[in-house]
Amino acid sequence: MKMFATSLKGKRIMTTEGEELGDIDSIVVDTKSGGLQHVLIRPTESVDPKLFKTDSEGRLVLPFSGIKSVKDVVVMELK
Repeated sequence: MKMFATSLKGKRIMTTEGEELGDIDSIVVDTKSGGLQHVLIRPTESVDPKLFKTDSEGRLVLPFSGIKSVKDVVVMELK
């Protein structure tokens, strides 16, 4: 299935264990390969950002490869 990256912005991210992480704010693209590298997530208040890699704006930086399913919510596998 194909979809526009812009349609992911604002979608809720949940782990495979059902924990809500937050909402997608942006996607990082490798300009040389064109590959999607990271998803930047605005965390919910219940998430401790110290447990994750974050950017200068406090967004969670998670690998795009962790996305397992995209429907009403995005399911992300954390390793």
